[in-house]
Amino acid sequence: MAGGKPDKAAKKEAKLAKRAASRARYKQIWEAFKMQRREDKALIPWMLGAFLVPIVVVFVVTLFFGLEWITLPVGIALGLLAAVSIFGRRVQKNVYGKADGQPGAAGWALDNMRGQWRVAQGVAGTTHLDAVHRVIGRPGVILVAEGAPHRVKGLLAQEKKRIARVAGTTPIYDIIVGNEEGQIPLDKLQRHMMKLPRNISGDQMDNIEKRLDALGSRAQAMPKGPMPAGAKMRSVQRTARRR
Repeated sequence: MAGGKPDKAAKKEAKLAKRAASRARYKQIWEAFKMQRREDKALIPWMLGAFLVPIVVVFVVTLFFGLEWITLPVGIALGLLAAVSIFGRRVQKNVYGKADGQPGAAGWALDNMRGQWRVAQGVAGTTHLDAVHRVIGRPGVILVAEGAPHRVKGLLAQEKKRIARVAGTTPIYDIIVGNEEGQIPLDKLQRHMMKLPRNISGDQMDNIEKRLDALGSRAQAMPKGPMPAGAKMRSVQRTARRR
């Protein structure tokens, strides 16, 4: 590598790629902001309030010590952080609101979870697009069902019994996503799962995953993510039967 030219070229290429990825990310955020602003008239007032309150609080508190101008950048930084947090929460609420009640919404929410969660979508299901998703995590095995309650309860019970044969002492939790009593709303699903106790180690997760993968799936085909509004249920069910 005479003169280090290949290394220099590689570094330059990596730098350009990083810059392009950063621009794409900012563009996505800006597009999300414009979309949210059109649908959420309270977004700007909430973000403005979240930005100004920390600045005012820091300014007033440090005024007594004569440090108000020195600490002003701290207030601005806190204000920006609060405004971005408000924006993220309102976008998330909007997205979950649109997805709520649509087939595949729970599977989509599980796929977007952060952390060491191993999601197998639609391990059991029906042609009506009811589904049971399996998640392996530090709590153990979590079965998450979505669909008509009178159908998914039986589906859950069957899948739980099937998994119990190979799960040994691994805890098995079951959740039905919905807005009725005893169910977990879609927008609270991730938070609910994060609160479950940690019962098994990473090695145990690997072991149970191998055993459960050997069981296979009893599911009909499920849409990847929430089914678009207006999609005809009969045509989707026909596709599921063919698969």
